[in-house]
Amino acid sequence: MGMDCRTPRILQVDADAFYVQVARLNDPDRAGRAELLLVGGSAQGRGVVTSASYAAREFGARSGMPTAQALRLCPEAMVVGVPRSACSEKSRAIVKVLEQFTPVVEPASIDEMYLDLTGTEELYHGESLATTARRIRVAVLDQTDISVSIGGGSNRLVAKLAANRAKPHRTPEADGVVIVPAGEEATFLAGFDLADIPGVGPRFQERLGRLGMRSVRDALHYDLPTMQQWFGERTGAWLYHRIRGADRTPVEPRSQAKSISRDETFATDLSEEDHLTRELLRLVDRATGDLRKHRWAARTIGVKIRDYDFTTRQKSCTLPAPVMSDRSVAAVAKELLARLRAVRRVPARLLSVSLSKLCEQDEVDQLTLFDLHEEEVTDSERDRALARAVDEVRAKFGRDAVGRGL
Repeated sequence: MGMDCRTPRILQVDADAFYVQVARLNDPDRAGRAELLLVGGSAQGRGVVTSASYAAREFGARSGMPTAQALRLCPEAMVVGVPRSACSEKSRAIVKVLEQFTPVVEPASIDEMYLDLTGTEELYHGESLATTARRIRVAVLDQTDISVSIGGGSNRLVAKLAANRAKPHRTPEADGVVIVPAGEEATFLAGFDLADIPGVGPRFQERLGRLGMRSVRDALHYDLPTMQQWFGERTGAWLYHRIRGADRTPVEPRSQAKSISRDETFATDLSEEDHLTRELLRLVDRATGDLRKHRWAARTIGVKIRDYDFTTRQKSCTLPAPVMSDRSVAAVAKELLARLRAVRRVPARLLSVSLSKLCEQDEVDQLTLFDLHEEEVTDSERDRALARAVDEVRAKFGRDAVGRGL
């Protein structure tokens, strides 16, 4: 078999202040207005900001920031909510538009999608990737009323960073599309800080800073052996290639989704075990609801916790057979959380539940058994029937119509 020498053509589509746009569309009185807007939390300052309008960001308001802090920075801002169903509906609508251009569309999150247009030059009569990206941008706006920015290049890393540069509020000349030509990846990356590179988190940034490296240019002075000596063979090689614009991660269509995850950043760090368990079960309900909505089941269940000092820890469990009921997933998730807390029992600021190794529900056996700490946990047909009944009630009366006890 011959080697495929086609130059990869990857795009990332990133909705501009997605939740703010949906909130405005959801309320005709706000449509088209560039007011100071915070989505998430409450006007009393409780909760966390999900998204901030660009006007509010000029005052320092940011997503993930406690609403009270955002209101101190931007006291004139209006705090609004937006139904998650409306956001999900718009996200699906965007994906449908993108699939008109290529079947290889991977939703990375509710407001970010990757497209692989490799080999489509003849289909689009030799037009440039930038021209195709601009047509996609117009189509998304026309069909969904959502404005997006698009970045492109030879891989996902470059496309993501380019999409960020394409945001209209970044530079006056930005027009919503930035394409990095093949062969210019390293030159493009040289203009970024190390903190801008996905995967270089706060703790890694501190470690790099102690070695005098804050920008990509700072790190380019060091060769691969030096990087591996400082950071280990795997991490050193990863950083060495990343700062040069290399990324081999493929774009996978949504039919090949790898996982479902739900997380919550708390407005106030949580210490009480009952409070953490209650939040965990709420996340389990959301994740398994999404799982069943897509008619999937999962074999691997993971729990991640971020402590007050930003230390992030996680554990997972892969089962012999897939499950989809709230009860089975909750049983494993609670055990995983207990193990994490037993190692370090300090206040927590974030909790996450993930479901992976997904398969179609039709592939699930009639009865699933697995062993966890010598306890037999079953995902029986009764569990599945009950879970589906709960889904129906929530679909009709809202997500809070049915709750879960500890």
